[in-house]
Formats: sequence, C-alpha cells, structure tokens
Amino acid sequence: MAIDPVCKMEVDEMTAQFKTEYEGKTYYFCAPGCKKSFDREPDKYLTE
Repeated sequence: MAIDPVCKMEVDEMTAQFKTEYEGKTYYFCAPGCKKSFDREPDKYLTE
C-alpha cells in the first residue's frame, strides 16, 4: 500500500486510478482532487 501524500490515506498501487510521476517516483492518490493539489504544488506535500 502507498500513502497519498496529500491526505495521508492508504492507496492500493494495483488498483489506484490516480497517480503521477514526479522526479522519477510514482505517487498514488485516493481521489482526483488530491492528485490535482499535488500536481499544482508537489514540493509542498513532500516537505510536510
């Protein structure tokens, strides 16, 4: 299981509908809103 970097929920990598690549790593999201927030400001969520 991966952790959504925005809301901290667990996300199953095998069934995740929302994901993005950033600096060579794949991040998984529970919902499109979390993905959109991350895509807008990824460093904000990676440094928290």
